[in-house]
Amino acid sequence: MPPTNTPTLRQRRLGIELRKLRENAGLTSTEAASSLGLQQSRLSMIEAGRYPVGADRVRAIARTYDCANESLLDALTSMTGRRTRGWWDEYRDQLPADLVDLAELEHHSSELRVSLTIHIPALLQTPDHTRAMLREAVPAFRAYEIEHRLSHRIKRQTVLHRTSPPPYTALLHEAALRIRYGGTATSRAQLAHLLTLSEEDHITLRVIPYACGGFPGNGQSINYVHGSDPHLDTVQLDTHHGCDFLDAQAQLEKYRTILDRMETVALKPAPTRDLVNDILRSL
Repeated sequence: MPPTNTPTLRQRRLGIELRKLRENAGLTSTEAASSLGLQQSRLSMIEAGRYPVGADRVRAIARTYDCANESLLDALTSMTGRRTRGWWDEYRDQLPADLVDLAELEHHSSELRVSLTIHIPALLQTPDHTRAMLREAVPAFRAYEIEHRLSHRIKRQTVLHRTSPPPYTALLHEAALRIRYGGTATSRAQLAHLLTLSEEDHITLRVIPYACGGFPGNGQSINYVHGSDPHLDTVQLDTHHGCDFLDAQAQLEKYRTILDRMETVALKPAPTRDLVNDILRSL
């Protein structure tokens, strides 16, 4: 199978994890390639996600690296071979690659946890709310760019409405509920939508009220995507230049701790719904 010059995030992550296994085994790429009967350049392409590998090859690599973590190996083998085309691929020529990769990442997640301070989570937004937010972008999006991003976001939301959806926990500050993107009518519809979604068994909505004061992680949007094995978790951060994806174990531990601490100051689901209702009635 020929290599690719444009590996997806999922393909790159498989390569990264294989590189981590090699480094944990104390092998250089030259030593590992020799043990595996590969050219060093071929191993480098595998570790860069540019060369597809099969499940048998991954297990052979793991044996060479003395990896006995069966849970991780099962997760890695599920990522092998050529990528499965999903609905997100139709956007590869229309949107930045990181947005397409994020949709694929969410599709394969086992659980999702997000936190936001001044925005409603993307997977919980109404179309009108999303469109109003996109109109505030700098530099401004053209009309067709807004519609591309809107349709992409709406399709991302299907991960929460499919059969056996992943558990989804959203931690958001009270400020996010009170900012009126698109005006009063749009805000009312958005809050009502949140209340409806919060009744779903797999969706947990919790609000951090103004009264709690300061809290860890404030001012930062965090999207913690659980993989099929904890080693394959990913943190996605929103920045002005796009998405940042983090996968180092120290980074994952840091953001798990931040989210855990945020949950200690957030309202439970029932008081959260009461607060959302109070704000909705005040509009």
